[in-house]
Amino acid sequence: MKHLKTVLIALAFIITASLSAQDKMANNLDNSNIALQGYSPVSYLDLGLAQIGNKNYKSEYKKVVYYFTSIDQKSTFDKNPSKYLPQYGGFCAFGAYAGAKFRVDPNKFIVKDGKYFLYLNNVELDAKQLWLAEKNHTKLKNIADKNWTKLSKTYN
Repeated sequence: MKHLKTVLIALAFIITASLSAQDKMANNLDNSNIALQGYSPVSYLDLGLAQIGNKNYKSEYKKVVYYFTSIDQKSTFDKNPSKYLPQYGGFCAFGAYAGAKFRVDPNKFIVKDGKYFLYLNNVELDAKQLWLAEKNHTKLKNIADKNWTKLSKTYN
């Protein structure tokens, strides 16, 4: 009986870890499961601003936690969460286009066609500028969307 209990506990742990791993494959998360490094998805989309959220105003959607700047933003998100999800799970849009997952600078983003796209930015590369230099958002997005189908199933 004791052995069966141990096996069941181990099985539950494996299933939980597997579900968590699935979330991390499709979402740019750290160990806290907080999306967007704590920035508000409503601020990105509705205001065109990168604003850090407040842990007092948070919602969980599909096991991912989102922070907001106010109770009003939280309510807006809760009414239609899928509208406010970042493209490519919050990974770099240009990275998705190139077939790779890159962490982002939450201050580097664009809003287009009712969606927002985040970008890598470091001393060597400003992916937002590379995306904008292409001038054909639709072409880049179509390729990134196609690549994301595979990338969303791989680990970072």
